[in-house]
Amino acid sequence: MGLLRSLLSLPVKGPIDGTLWVARQIQDAADKELNDPAALRKALAALETQLLAGAISEGEYDEAETRLLLRIKGQT
Repeated sequence: MGLLRSLLSLPVKGPIDGTLWVARQIQDAADKELNDPAALRKALAALETQLLAGAISEGEYDEAETRLLLRIKGQT
């Protein structure tokens, strides 16, 4: 009975399962990219450049730097 049920539900369940799998793959790739230590260091360098250029205040820099450093520390 389980095989018959699987075959009958395949037209409905197949695309849903496929869509969920693709969504999980996209989420995993986004998480890896978002938490990549090299990318976080680049963001920290860009933040410092913005501070030196006067584009952001020291308060904004401190807040963003703290968030980035916590994310970097969470990777190790």
